[in-house]
Amino acid sequence: MKKRILDILLLIVGALMFALAVNLFIIPNEFGEGGVTGITIISYYLYEWSPGLVSLILNSLLLIVGYKFLDKTTTVYTIIAVLFNSLFLHLTKSWHIESDELMINAIFGGVFTGIGIGMIIRVGGTTAGSTILARIMNKYLDWNISYALLFFDLIVVFASYFIIGAQSLMLTIAMLYIATKTMDFIIEGVNPKKAVTIVSKNQNQIAEQVNAIMDRGVTVIYGRGYYTNEPKELLYIVISKQEVSMLKKIVRAVDKEAFITIHDVRDVFGEGFVDLTK
Repeated sequence: MKKRILDILLLIVGALMFALAVNLFIIPNEFGEGGVTGITIISYYLYEWSPGLVSLILNSLLLIVGYKFLDKTTTVYTIIAVLFNSLFLHLTKSWHIESDELMINAIFGGVFTGIGIGMIIRVGGTTAGSTILARIMNKYLDWNISYALLFFDLIVVFASYFIIGAQSLMLTIAMLYIATKTMDFIIEGVNPKKAVTIVSKNQNQIAEQVNAIMDRGVTVIYGRGYYTNEPKELLYIVISKQEVSMLKKIVRAVDKEAFITIHDVRDVFGEGFVDLTK
Protein backbone atom coordinates (compact mmCIF):
# COMPACT_ATOMS: atom_id res chain seq x y z
CA MET A 1 0.00 0.00 0.00
CA LYS A 2 2.85 2.38 0.84
CA LYS A 3 4.40 1.75 -2.58
CA ARG A 4 1.07 2.37 -4.32
CA ILE A 5 0.65 5.69 -2.55
CA LEU A 6 4.20 6.74 -3.45
CA ASP A 7 3.63 5.70 -7.08
CA ILE A 8 0.46 7.78 -7.28
CA LEU A 9 2.23 10.81 -5.80
CA LEU A 10 4.99 10.47 -8.40
CA LEU A 11 2.36 10.18 -11.14
CA ILE A 12 0.74 13.42 -9.95
CA VAL A 13 4.05 15.28 -9.72
CA GLY A 14 5.08 13.95 -13.13
CA ALA A 15 1.77 15.10 -14.64
CA LEU A 16 2.29 18.55 -13.11
CA MET A 17 5.83 18.84 -14.48
CA PHE A 18 4.65 17.89 -17.97
CA ALA A 19 1.80 20.41 -17.82
CA LEU A 20 4.21 23.13 -16.69
CA ALA A 21 6.51 22.32 -19.60
CA VAL A 22 3.62 22.94 -21.98
CA ASN A 23 2.20 26.08 -20.36
CA LEU A 24 5.43 27.77 -19.23
CA PHE A 25 7.82 26.99 -22.07
CA ILE A 26 6.21 25.40 -25.12
CA ILE A 27 3.03 27.37 -25.88
CA PRO A 28 4.39 30.87 -24.95
CA ASN A 29 7.34 30.37 -27.32
CA GLU A 30 5.29 28.70 -30.08
CA PHE A 31 7.27 25.48 -29.96
CA GLY A 32 5.87 22.19 -31.11
CA GLU A 33 5.66 18.89 -29.27
CA GLY A 34 5.36 15.23 -30.12
CA GLY A 35 2.54 12.75 -29.93
CA VAL A 36 -0.92 13.70 -28.71
CA THR A 37 0.41 16.75 -26.86
CA GLY A 38 1.83 18.02 -30.14
CA ILE A 39 -1.56 17.60 -31.81
CA THR A 40 -3.29 19.45 -28.96
CA ILE A 41 -0.79 22.30 -29.22
CA ILE A 42 -1.32 22.58 -32.98
CA SER A 43 -5.08 22.69 -32.41
CA TYR A 44 -4.51 25.45 -29.84
CA TYR A 45 -2.42 27.49 -32.29
CA LEU A 46 -5.02 27.09 -35.05
CA TYR A 47 -8.33 27.19 -33.19
CA GLU A 48 -7.45 28.08 -29.56
CA TRP A 49 -9.00 24.84 -28.34
CA SER A 50 -8.22 24.02 -24.72
CA PRO A 51 -5.09 21.80 -24.58
CA GLY A 52 -6.38 20.15 -21.40
CA LEU A 53 -9.71 19.16 -22.91
CA VAL A 54 -8.33 18.06 -26.29
CA SER A 55 -5.59 16.09 -24.55
CA LEU A 56 -8.13 14.33 -22.35
CA ILE A 57 -10.35 13.38 -25.31
CA LEU A 58 -7.56 12.13 -27.59
CA ASN A 59 -5.70 10.26 -24.84
CA SER A 60 -8.91 8.60 -23.68
CA LEU A 61 -9.60 7.36 -27.21
CA LEU A 62 -6.07 6.01 -27.59
CA LEU A 63 -6.24 4.39 -24.17
CA ILE A 64 -9.44 2.59 -25.16
CA VAL A 65 -7.72 1.30 -28.30
CA GLY A 66 -4.42 0.40 -26.66
CA TYR A 67 -5.39 -0.78 -23.17
CA LYS A 68 -5.11 -4.45 -24.19
CA PHE A 69 -1.37 -3.96 -24.70
CA LEU A 70 -0.94 -2.74 -21.12
CA ASP A 71 -1.23 -4.67 -17.88
CA LYS A 72 -3.81 -3.75 -15.25
CA THR A 73 -1.47 -1.63 -13.11
CA THR A 74 -0.13 0.29 -16.10
CA THR A 75 -3.68 0.96 -17.32
CA VAL A 76 -4.77 2.33 -13.93
CA TYR A 77 -1.61 4.44 -13.59
CA THR A 78 -2.09 5.77 -17.13
CA ILE A 79 -5.67 6.83 -16.38
CA ILE A 80 -4.43 8.69 -13.28
CA ALA A 81 -1.61 10.36 -15.24
CA VAL A 82 -3.91 11.41 -18.10
CA LEU A 83 -6.57 12.83 -15.78
CA PHE A 84 -4.12 14.85 -13.70
CA ASN A 85 -2.17 16.01 -16.73
CA SER A 86 -5.36 17.35 -18.33
CA LEU A 87 -6.36 18.95 -15.03
CA PHE A 88 -2.98 20.64 -14.58
CA LEU A 89 -2.97 21.82 -18.20
CA HIS A 90 -6.21 23.65 -17.40
CA LEU A 91 -5.19 24.96 -13.96
CA THR A 92 -1.79 26.31 -15.05
CA LYS A 93 -2.83 27.79 -18.42
CA SER A 94 -2.46 31.35 -17.07
CA TRP A 95 0.96 30.76 -15.49
CA HIS A 96 3.95 32.35 -17.20
CA ILE A 97 7.67 33.03 -16.84
CA GLU A 98 9.34 36.25 -17.95
CA SER A 99 11.93 35.00 -20.43
CA ASP A 100 12.51 35.92 -24.07
CA GLU A 101 15.49 33.61 -24.58
CA LEU A 102 14.18 30.94 -26.94
CA MET A 103 17.08 28.54 -26.43
CA ILE A 104 16.87 28.76 -22.63
CA ASN A 105 13.13 28.14 -22.82
CA ALA A 106 13.69 25.16 -25.12
CA ILE A 107 16.23 23.70 -22.69
CA PHE A 108 13.95 24.05 -19.69
CA GLY A 109 10.97 22.84 -21.70
CA GLY A 110 12.92 19.68 -22.48
CA VAL A 111 14.05 19.23 -18.88
CA PHE A 112 10.53 19.65 -17.47
CA THR A 113 9.08 17.33 -20.12
CA GLY A 114 11.73 14.68 -19.50
CA ILE A 115 11.31 14.81 -15.73
CA GLY A 116 7.52 14.66 -15.99
CA ILE A 117 7.23 11.79 -18.45
CA GLY A 118 10.22 10.01 -16.88
CA MET A 119 8.58 9.98 -13.43
CA ILE A 120 5.36 8.64 -14.89
CA ILE A 121 7.08 5.88 -16.87
CA ARG A 122 9.43 4.96 -14.01
CA VAL A 123 6.55 3.95 -11.72
CA GLY A 124 4.90 1.97 -14.51
CA GLY A 125 2.44 4.43 -16.03
CA THR A 126 2.25 6.23 -19.38
CA THR A 127 0.88 9.53 -20.61
CA ALA A 128 -1.13 7.54 -23.20
CA GLY A 129 -0.80 8.75 -26.78
CA SER A 130 2.58 7.95 -28.31
CA THR A 131 3.80 6.69 -24.92
CA ILE A 132 1.47 3.71 -25.33
CA LEU A 133 3.03 3.03 -28.73
CA ALA A 134 6.51 3.37 -27.20
CA ARG A 135 5.71 0.86 -24.45
CA ILE A 136 4.31 -1.55 -27.04
CA MET A 137 7.55 -1.28 -29.05
CA ASN A 138 9.54 -1.81 -25.84
CA LYS A 139 7.48 -4.87 -24.91
CA TYR A 140 7.50 -6.62 -28.29
CA LEU A 141 10.60 -5.26 -30.07
CA ASP A 142 12.75 -4.33 -27.02
CA TRP A 143 13.10 -0.73 -28.19
CA ASN A 144 14.39 1.75 -25.64
CA ILE A 145 11.24 3.54 -24.41
CA SER A 146 12.79 7.01 -24.58
CA TYR A 147 13.99 6.61 -28.17
CA ALA A 148 10.79 4.91 -29.32
CA LEU A 149 8.91 7.88 -27.89
CA LEU A 150 11.26 10.28 -29.68
CA PHE A 151 10.64 8.44 -32.97
CA PHE A 152 6.86 8.79 -32.76
CA ASP A 153 7.09 12.34 -31.44
CA LEU A 154 9.25 13.48 -34.35
CA ILE A 155 6.57 12.38 -36.81
CA VAL A 156 4.13 14.88 -35.26
CA VAL A 157 6.83 17.51 -34.82
CA PHE A 158 7.79 17.54 -38.50
CA ALA A 159 4.11 17.77 -39.41
CA SER A 160 3.92 20.95 -37.30
CA TYR A 161 6.52 22.69 -39.49
CA PHE A 162 3.79 24.34 -41.55
CA ILE A 163 2.31 25.88 -38.39
CA ILE A 164 5.32 26.92 -36.31
CA GLY A 165 7.98 27.53 -38.97
CA ALA A 166 11.60 26.44 -39.39
CA GLN A 167 13.19 28.13 -36.36
CA SER A 168 10.61 26.84 -33.90
CA LEU A 169 10.86 23.39 -35.49
CA MET A 170 14.64 23.29 -34.94
CA LEU A 171 14.28 24.46 -31.35
CA THR A 172 11.53 21.88 -30.79
CA ILE A 173 13.82 19.07 -32.03
CA ALA A 174 16.54 20.27 -29.66
CA MET A 175 13.98 20.39 -26.83
CA LEU A 176 12.82 16.82 -27.57
CA TYR A 177 16.40 15.57 -27.55
CA ILE A 178 16.97 17.17 -24.14
CA ALA A 179 13.70 15.66 -22.94
CA THR A 180 14.81 12.21 -24.14
CA LYS A 181 18.16 12.38 -22.32
CA THR A 182 16.48 13.71 -19.17
CA MET A 183 13.89 10.94 -19.38
CA ASP A 184 16.65 8.32 -19.68
CA PHE A 185 18.28 9.76 -16.55
CA ILE A 186 15.01 9.64 -14.59
CA ILE A 187 14.01 6.14 -15.77
CA GLU A 188 17.39 4.43 -15.47
CA GLY A 189 18.58 6.25 -12.35
CA VAL A 190 21.94 7.65 -11.32
CA ASN A 191 23.61 4.32 -10.68
CA PRO A 192 24.12 2.42 -13.95
CA LYS A 193 25.42 -1.13 -13.75
CA LYS A 194 28.29 -2.84 -15.56
CA ALA A 195 28.45 -6.45 -16.71
CA VAL A 196 32.01 -7.81 -16.61
CA THR A 197 33.34 -10.96 -18.31
CA ILE A 198 36.77 -12.21 -17.21
CA VAL A 199 38.94 -14.88 -18.83
CA SER A 200 41.85 -15.92 -16.63
CA LYS A 201 43.94 -18.96 -15.77
CA ASN A 202 43.42 -18.05 -12.09
CA GLN A 203 39.66 -17.69 -12.21
CA ASN A 204 39.08 -19.43 -8.87
CA GLN A 205 41.27 -16.94 -7.00
CA ILE A 206 39.56 -13.99 -8.69
CA ALA A 207 36.10 -15.36 -7.85
CA GLU A 208 37.09 -15.87 -4.21
CA GLN A 209 38.45 -12.32 -3.95
CA VAL A 210 35.29 -10.85 -5.53
CA ASN A 211 33.12 -12.78 -3.07
CA ALA A 212 35.23 -11.86 -0.05
CA ILE A 213 36.16 -8.25 -0.78
CA MET A 214 33.28 -6.97 -2.92
CA ASP A 215 30.52 -9.25 -1.60
CA ARG A 216 29.34 -9.84 -5.17
CA GLY A 217 28.13 -13.07 -6.72
CA VAL A 218 30.10 -14.62 -9.57
CA THR A 219 28.72 -16.84 -12.33
CA VAL A 220 31.05 -19.35 -14.00
CA ILE A 221 30.44 -19.90 -17.72
CA TYR A 222 32.09 -22.87 -19.37
CA GLY A 223 33.58 -22.22 -22.80
CA ARG A 224 36.33 -23.26 -25.19
CA GLY A 225 39.14 -21.35 -26.89
CA TYR A 226 38.65 -21.61 -30.64
CA TYR A 227 42.34 -21.48 -31.59
CA THR A 228 43.75 -23.63 -28.77
CA ASN A 229 40.63 -25.80 -28.44
CA GLU A 230 41.23 -25.76 -24.69
CA PRO A 231 38.31 -25.58 -22.21
CA LYS A 232 38.03 -22.28 -20.34
CA GLU A 233 36.01 -20.95 -17.44
CA LEU A 234 34.67 -17.42 -17.85
CA LEU A 235 33.61 -15.33 -14.89
CA TYR A 236 30.50 -13.18 -15.30
CA ILE A 237 29.93 -10.44 -12.72
CA VAL A 238 27.41 -7.56 -12.52
CA ILE A 239 28.60 -4.58 -10.48
CA SER A 240 27.96 -0.86 -10.09
CA LYS A 241 29.98 1.69 -12.02
CA GLN A 242 31.77 2.70 -8.83
CA GLU A 243 32.98 -0.87 -8.24
CA VAL A 244 34.80 -1.21 -11.57
CA SER A 245 38.10 0.15 -10.27
CA MET A 246 38.04 -2.25 -7.31
CA LEU A 247 37.40 -5.22 -9.60
CA LYS A 248 40.25 -4.20 -11.89
CA LYS A 249 42.55 -3.97 -8.89
CA ILE A 250 41.60 -7.49 -7.77
CA VAL A 251 42.13 -8.98 -11.24
CA ARG A 252 45.43 -7.13 -11.73
CA ALA A 253 46.76 -8.45 -8.41
CA VAL A 254 45.88 -12.07 -9.27
CA ASP A 255 46.51 -12.25 -13.03
CA LYS A 256 48.04 -9.41 -15.03
CA GLU A 257 47.37 -11.32 -18.26
CA ALA A 258 43.62 -11.70 -17.67
CA PHE A 259 41.23 -10.74 -20.46
CA ILE A 260 38.39 -8.43 -19.33
CA THR A 261 35.38 -7.04 -21.17
CA ILE A 262 33.04 -4.48 -19.56
CA HIS A 263 29.56 -3.69 -20.88
CA ASP A 264 26.97 -1.10 -19.92
CA VAL A 265 23.81 -2.69 -18.49
CA ARG A 266 20.48 -0.85 -18.70
CA ASP A 267 18.37 -2.93 -16.31
CA VAL A 268 19.41 -5.46 -13.64
CA PHE A 269 16.78 -7.48 -11.80
CA GLY A 270 17.27 -10.13 -9.14
CA GLU A 271 18.89 -10.66 -5.77
CA GLY A 272 21.17 -7.81 -4.77
CA PHE A 273 19.67 -5.44 -7.33
CA VAL A 274 16.05 -4.60 -8.23
CA ASP A 275 13.17 -6.92 -7.39
CA LEU A 276 11.90 -8.50 -10.61
CA THR A 277 8.31 -7.66 -9.67
CA LYS A 278 8.96 -3.91 -9.73
